[in-house]
Amino acid sequence: MEVINYSAKRTDTQLLVITHLSQLLTYVTGFGGLIVPLVLWLTQKELVTGMNEHGKSIVNFQLTVLLLSILSIPAILLFGLGILSLIFIGIVAFVLPIVNAVKASKGEAPSHFCTIRFIK
Repeated sequence: MEVINYSAKRTDTQLLVITHLSQLLTYVTGFGGLIVPLVLWLTQKELVTGMNEHGKSIVNFQLTVLLLSILSIPAILLFGLGILSLIFIGIVAFVLPIVNAVKASKGEAPSHFCTIRFIK
């Protein structure tokens, strides 16, 4: 009798790229940049090779961006530097998903510098 292993993970770099690029939905909807990658990660982490690593990285990055954005709002009133930090956060939150999507298409690990590790 032959035992068939149905738990084998598939390699799907296109789904990893889509997961990274779905972070850009924040600029369209305002909230989709966290929800869509979270749903993709939770539903596909057992099925796709590398999805667990990429999904954790994306969720940690989006939570860090959200936290820093919330902390920058009072900094506008207190120091005036909050506007500069919001601009910096906006640029980084736009560029890093694109860079990591290119890395995911090549099969490389994602890199998010200065990201708080909420999920390990």
